[in-house]
Amino acid sequence: MNRKIEIMGIVNLTDDSYFAESRCPGTEDALRRVEMMLEQGADIIDFGACSTRPGSVPVGMEEECRRLLPVLGEVRRVFPDIRISVDTYWAEVVRRVYDVTGDFLVNDISAGEDDPEMLPTVGRLGLEYVAMHKRGTPETMQSMTCYDDITASVIRYFDVFSERSEFHGVKNWILDPGFGFAKTVGQNYELLSNLKKLHRTYGKATPRILVGVSRKSMIYKPLGILPEEALSATQAIHMAALMNGADILRVHDVAPALQTVSLYNKMAWSAL
Repeated sequence: MNRKIEIMGIVNLTDDSYFAESRCPGTEDALRRVEMMLEQGADIIDFGACSTRPGSVPVGMEEECRRLLPVLGEVRRVFPDIRISVDTYWAEVVRRVYDVTGDFLVNDISAGEDDPEMLPTVGRLGLEYVAMHKRGTPETMQSMTCYDDITASVIRYFDVFSERSEFHGVKNWILDPGFGFAKTVGQNYELLSNLKKLHRTYGKATPRILVGVSRKSMIYKPLGILPEEALSATQAIHMAALMNGADILRVHDVAPALQTVSLYNKMAWSAL
């Protein structure tokens, strides 16, 4: 079995992300969380300096840099060999982070749409890139009633993105379907059920799939619980994502996610 499944641990350099335990507004807080996640087995650590929860207010490029750069410099010093990911849609943030950390993974919720310099910058620096689908709003997507509409829409979106990425020299990109972004709860679950359909070649690329559902409203709202109560339900959705082809899980809770991966692998091997 050649499939490689990776865990991306979340470190939020904010004070307003929707899951409080992920908030690390100070360098020491961030270092402790990074150390814990690495000890638990995280493959990638994803740093975000601007909350993207519904209703959050963007902090701006300069504030993102103010939050990110000192922390990332210290992280690279203390943990020189870790794979760093940075959650940003600003090309200038990418340039400044690269000067501090060297090679890293760019995690862009806009797939290069919010900053026209993003894809040229990523291509020029030769960085790995996560492109996420977030087009439209839940209201505009509501009219999609056919079962395959949301999946077909995401496939078309990445067909177009693949052309843009190739034009700008982005050679290594990862597909994020954007669970929770401009999708109703029902559309999120339709997309999860159809995840295997996204495992295909777009242009010249056959990207891996990243799934970020950890403690999101698509999980806790139908159950009538809080994000803090959604750990076990999150693992159920992680298992479904793995069974449907997810390659990377972006998570708040590394150890439980790795347990889920371990059980999935046992099932996958037994089916051979």
